[in-house]
Amino acid sequence: MNDAPKTSGEIHIERLMQELDPGSERYRVLDVAKRFKSSWVELGEQLLLVSREKLFSHWGYSSFEEYCSREVRIKKPTAEKLTLAYRYLEKEEPALLARKGELKPLPDFRSIDLLRQAREEQNFPPEEFDALRTAVIEQDRSLPTVRKQFREVTSARKDPDQTLAENCKTALSATRRLATILGEVPDLSSAHVDNLTQLMTDLETLLATLMPATATEDP
Repeated sequence: MNDAPKTSGEIHIERLMQELDPGSERYRVLDVAKRFKSSWVELGEQLLLVSREKLFSHWGYSSFEEYCSREVRIKKPTAEKLTLAYRYLEKEEPALLARKGELKPLPDFRSIDLLRQAREEQNFPPEEFDALRTAVIEQDRSLPTVRKQFREVTSARKDPDQTLAENCKTALSATRRLATILGEVPDLSSAHVDNLTQLMTDLETLLATLMPATATEDP
């Protein structure tokens, strides 16, 4: 028996369910959402249906995002990952969906979404994609392990200038924040401020050579 206290989201969902027909689609989605941790596949499937059929508009919501945040109590990025992960399984791994009724849970939806990104957005070479798929589906690696493997591949495939530009933008942003903070520190040696100003100038100059169209933007 689960004696853990209910979250505000769970209480909110249960109150809504008391007002709905148990046979309705709206009730069914909320019931699945209440069991989210053990049944992300079902929730992804239901949310995809709600989005595709625009059912949220019949329930008084102006958008899918509003419905998710106010009724199901999940944030937009989570809803997107859930629906995209389920769609990916539906398209690429239909046999895996047959396992959803087993006691052993399916891989984390965030790992499935990384696998989807590798296939649809990053165009991983076959060998690297197969290795990631093995880690996610066959070996059931943890999300941090999968994320690390995904980042290693994407970082290795990045253009060196792009990587350098991203690092420069990060450094420039941090330097600007530090300059703002130091400006409020009294009795600080002007040499420190001068060094920081020179560092910002050097970073801006380097960034301008790498990304001339965006170098003047605040990272």
